[in-house]
Amino acid sequence: MKHVFKILKKYTLQIVIVLVLLFMQAMFDLKLPDYTSKIVNVGIQQGGIENATPEVMMESDYNKILVFMSDDDKTIVNDNYKLISKSNLDESEYKKYLKKYPEIKNQNLYVLKNNVDTDTIDELNKIVSLPIMLVANMSSEDFNINDLATSQEEKQALQNLPENMDIFTIISSMPQDKKDEMLSGIKEKFKNMEQSLIEQTSIAYTKEQYKKIGIDVEQTQINYIISSGIQMLGIALLVTLIAIIATFLVSRIAANFSRDLRSNVVNKVMTYSNTEFEAFSTSSLITRSTNDIQQVQILIVMLLRIVFYAPIMGIGAFTKVSGNEMAWVIGLAVLSILSLVIILFVIALPKFQVVQKMIDKLNLVSREILTGLPVIRAFATEKYEEKRFDKANKDLTKVNLFVNRLMTVMMPTMMFIMNGVSILIIWVGASKIDVGTIQVGDLLAFITYTMQIIMSFLMISMVSIMVPRAFISVKRIGEIFDKDSSIKEVDESIPFDKNKKGTVEFKDVYFRYPDAQEDVLQNISFKAEKGTTTAFIGSTGSGKSTLINLIPRFFDVTGGKILIDGVNIKDVTLHDLRDKIGYVPQKGMLFSGTIESNIGFGVNKLSEEQKEKAARISQSLEFIESKEKGYKSEISQGGTNVSGGQRQRLAIARAIATNPEIYIFDDSFSALDYKTDAKLRKALAKETKDSTIFIVAQRISTVLNADQIIVLDKGQVVGIGKHKELLKKCKIYKEIALSQLSKEELENE
Repeated sequence: MKHVFKILKKYTLQIVIVLVLLFMQAMFDLKLPDYTSKIVNVGIQQGGIENATPEVMMESDYNKILVFMSDDDKTIVNDNYKLISKSNLDESEYKKYLKKYPEIKNQNLYVLKNNVDTDTIDELNKIVSLPIMLVANMSSEDFNINDLATSQEEKQALQNLPENMDIFTIISSMPQDKKDEMLSGIKEKFKNMEQSLIEQTSIAYTKEQYKKIGIDVEQTQINYIISSGIQMLGIALLVTLIAIIATFLVSRIAANFSRDLRSNVVNKVMTYSNTEFEAFSTSSLITRSTNDIQQVQILIVMLLRIVFYAPIMGIGAFTKVSGNEMAWVIGLAVLSILSLVIILFVIALPKFQVVQKMIDKLNLVSREILTGLPVIRAFATEKYEEKRFDKANKDLTKVNLFVNRLMTVMMPTMMFIMNGVSILIIWVGASKIDVGTIQVGDLLAFITYTMQIIMSFLMISMVSIMVPRAFISVKRIGEIFDKDSSIKEVDESIPFDKNKKGTVEFKDVYFRYPDAQEDVLQNISFKAEKGTTTAFIGSTGSGKSTLINLIPRFFDVTGGKILIDGVNIKDVTLHDLRDKIGYVPQKGMLFSGTIESNIGFGVNKLSEEQKEKAARISQSLEFIESKEKGYKSEISQGGTNVSGGQRQRLAIARAIATNPEIYIFDDSFSALDYKTDAKLRKALAKETKDSTIFIVAQRISTVLNADQIIVLDKGQVVGIGKHKELLKKCKIYKEIALSQLSKEELENE
């Protein structure tokens, strides 16, 4: 798994940029409910008047408000307001104020100073809101002067006052200690009332005063709503832009990461020996390098776009409402969602551990059916293969359906929780609005923030169903990186001895497959000189192919050593070793492309001379020239659009084109007719006289002209020599020869 994260590390800077963008997006998203609240509370309910502190007051109202303030509060208010009248303004200033406040021509006004900051406004709101509300109440027709009395004596005294006496004049004329006592009693009555409700009541009175001063309050309201709406639209557009950029970067990171991961997986697999390939099936390696990497790519997108964003959004929203007395509703919702996610996670995780293995199985069956279709048809086993595929397909579908059913349960349950929480908030909030503890806009904002928190958990829960499968994919990919090749290269390689060019020597070689109980090859010793042909023959399973696969180090010997040019092949680099060898496997494997690209597969730049020579020696020239496009003719994957013999000849041409010092033909003439076989071996003997040739064959006719024939039986050398020598002294060779040729044919050879 560490290899996967190591590749992801190179994208650290881009990931940091994405996280910054997500943080910005969340912060802007969290501002939108505040604007909704302001539009409802300020724009609609308060007529666009944002603060309880009036922007302008008539002198008479100003003096009334001061009546209900302490000396300290009066000082603060007087410091932040200035008196304007025709007498203290020049002509231009007077005209400016007259246009803005027409009432100035009838009486003096008090205007809030221009340099008042936000903190001072907040302080003034707390100071002036209650006095303004008291002035509003006392100015109404329903006001009873007896409500001001805090004792029976005060009540009796107030009743004895003249009926036409102004209440504000009465309070102003009271002794300071009595006035302070009365104000203390009034504040005590309103101490349980929310400050926001006090401010809202005072704003309603201020709005009426604005009308008297000549301010167009309706236009003020419209301007506020339009201004707030434009700001909301601007923030929404900014959020959209940030989201697009973040999504683009996330998709780019995930795509590039999966590209790099696939490259690293393929490069790692390319280092595997045959031993490691046997540990992983081909279908499993295909699944791991495609489907599993796709799962990881999806995981990265989900992590960066949702899993990282949702907590930022959720925590931010929770911070906004944490001080609200209805925060317990959010706690209940979060607890319900977490419980649901944990339950689903526990149920789903074991199933995800099975899904990828079932995909491996389905790929295996599909691959076998597609590659073995001719054999299936020949033996009329289509029904059996259909049933085998159907079983693998149904097993995978069954698990996927189980997971999808979990998703179908999760989504309605989540929506039920979300809608239930909305109903609960409205029910609780309605009672709060009724008693005046919160405003309608605040309730709407609370609902929005709650939905943001719930949606954050909802997004995480949706991803949580996908994460286990993705992490299993990460683990499966990690297994590829953790599997080291059994073929190790030395830190300090030794160069080949140029004086012994083409010499190959086996010294007491033993080989045993991993986890096998006994050796496949035992005590193999022989030497092949430059310019000679060494042939291997023996019954099926005698170890011929295994032996020659040791030369290019497809496997490593478990005992003894193999020397090329006098150097142990374990002491040279794999590139230097295999660069000396032209290898033709039993199955003539071709790659999709053209005839030319297949012949030049092992050559950096194939010249016309090399191409012609390889085609001529391999006896491919005739069928290549017979094709309409010649060397440019298309070759399908695996060479399925050419015959077996043509496929083998092109594989031989590919080896010849590299002009190696050592040729290895692993039963590479089996698909050739006797005539073509003879021509090819004759051409090889002539054109490759300076190379060392190894031939594995089943046919005596293929090996009888070799310089030395090595007879293998049960992994041991039972005879070495030329054809006629072995006929005399090697019983097994003679039996093989007689099984293919008559005595007369053998005597004539």
